[in-house]
Amino acid sequence: MIVIINYGSGNLKSIKNGFTKIGEETVISQDIREMEKADALVLPGVGAFGTAMEHLESYKDIIHEHINNGKPFLGVCLGLQVLFTKSQENKGVKGLDIFKGEVMKIPEEGLKIPHMGWNNLKIVNECSILDGIENDYMYFVHSYYAKPDDEDIIAATTNYGIDLTAAVCRDNVFATQFHPEKSGEVGLNILKNFVKSIPSK
Repeated sequence: MIVIINYGSGNLKSIKNGFTKIGEETVISQDIREMEKADALVLPGVGAFGTAMEHLESYKDIIHEHINNGKPFLGVCLGLQVLFTKSQENKGVKGLDIFKGEVMKIPEEGLKIPHMGWNNLKIVNECSILDGIENDYMYFVHSYYAKPDDEDIIAATTNYGIDLTAAVCRDNVFATQFHPEKSGEVGLNILKNFVKSIPSK
């Protein structure tokens, strides 16, 4: 069972539709008992870091437990950012701290913020959800980017004035700053790769 966490800050239908397109059933849930039974958890997200963390308060423990038990976890967009220690967007608000590092504001430098639209990836480290993906174009909408303390977890970057973290990967935890469910067939292949990481699949 793949459970999409419904915490009030996610584009739930979009990510669910992405999995439906590849023939995978998902459950959108606020129920911690369902999350405990889940083979995989998906954390989408739109909006502000601070609001998301406020809404995630009830789910912090189950997310950590799920990850510590070695079960696959996928964060998308804001769902990537909240995996980090903190964010410049809402100073003083602590993230889930799965990954050490800070979420930074994209430097403007004459660029339109948010970074919105299609941009290509540069694969920098091996990651199973990016199998078969090269310098493909993905769909982004964000004003902040993650800067991990450990750069080895960065699986892909994209350039928008500077190189921005586009995907992170460590063991059973995967996350993308872009929206795979809005990135055409290539994006759906990333969801397929994530499903392959689920032992029951």
